[in-house]
Formats: sequence, C-alpha cells, structure tokens
Amino acid sequence: MTVPDFSFEQAALDRGFSRIVGVDEVGRGPLAGPVTAAAVILDPANIPEGLNDSKKLTAKRREALYGQIMDCAQVSIAEATVEEIDEINILRASHLAMTRAIAGLPHAPDHCLIDGNMLPRDLTVSAEAIIKGDARSLSISAASIVAKTWRDRGMLSLAQQYPGYGWETNAGYGSKKHISALQNLGVTPHHRRSFKPVHNILYQQKNVSD
Repeated sequence: MTVPDFSFEQAALDRGFSRIVGVDEVGRGPLAGPVTAAAVILDPANIPEGLNDSKKLTAKRREALYGQIMDCAQVSIAEATVEEIDEINILRASHLAMTRAIAGLPHAPDHCLIDGNMLPRDLTVSAEAIIKGDARSLSISAASIVAKTWRDRGMLSLAQQYPGYGWETNAGYGSKKHISALQNLGVTPHHRRSFKPVHNILYQQKNVSD
C-alpha cells in the first residue's frame, strides 16, 4: 500500500519554489450541501504523523489530525454553494472552491499541488495536477483531511436543521435513506437541483401539481 510522502513538495523546493501548497476538495458527489476545498502549506520540520487520503482514515482519526494540522500548518478552507454548483456545474464549482481556498491563505503560495487531473482555469500561480494526490502527497493528504472534516461538521449542523435525510451519517450522498427521504419529505434549499435524483423528484412534483 502506498502512503503519501514529501517527494512532490521536495521536487518543487529543489526547483526553487519556497511556499508549496497542497489543495484538495471534497463533496463533488453528494446530492446536498456545498463543495468544500482546503489549501494547506505544511512546515517540513513539523509534519503530523499518519497523514493519508481522508477516505482511508476513521472519522476519529481525521478529527485528531485536523487539530494537529490546524496547529502546525498554514490552512485555508473555502466552499462553493449549492446555488453556484447548480449554476456553473460541479467541476467548475469545485475548482472555484479550490481557487478561493488558495486565495485565502495568509501568505500566497508560489506553487500548488492540486489533487486530480485538471487545474482550475482561473489559477494565476504555478501549479501541477496530481492524480490520486491525496494518497501520494502529504500536503494534499492534509488538505483532504481538513476539507472532509470541515464539510462533515457542516453537514452534521444542517442535519439538525433538516432531520430525516441522514446527513449526519451520509454527508449528503445519495444513500437509500437519503433518496427515500427526498421522495417523502421533499427537496430542501440545500439540495443540488442540477443533480439527477433531485431534478427528477422536482420534475415529478411539477407534473403532479400541473
């Protein structure tokens, strides 16, 4: 099993860059809630132990690492809203959240390591896309942990305002419970109307009311 290391960051340092940021987003797939991105500049002399792709860690481990990352790294978190997702599509919205996260850092980076196979089109700083970066680069792993922890907390808060959809456990993804709640309880303001299951339910309701 490969574990993330500092080789991408080291290669960038060797090329003369000094502030290297890892960037990742979470929440492309859910039917509800924003898409969240984090940008993290690690201190090479103080990297928390056990960083990995957030999907490979337990919620408890993510929470612990989140605290450590916030204590020892430069971190920025940003989101794109459900309205933005519906307006510009989920890929562009996730890139928008990424560029917002980068722009929110206390000190501008001079090189970005971006998870995925595409760079955000509005990026004005040197960058490289790294496929499966959250499992290969420590900075991107840290960003994935921060983004997932932050978004899960947000969905837990929304679950208390809109009980019945199971967001506290499914984080807005289209689980059986979530789909059945959509059909029985209807669509909330936090649902992505451009996503097919939500769109279909709205369409059915419109036809019934017509």
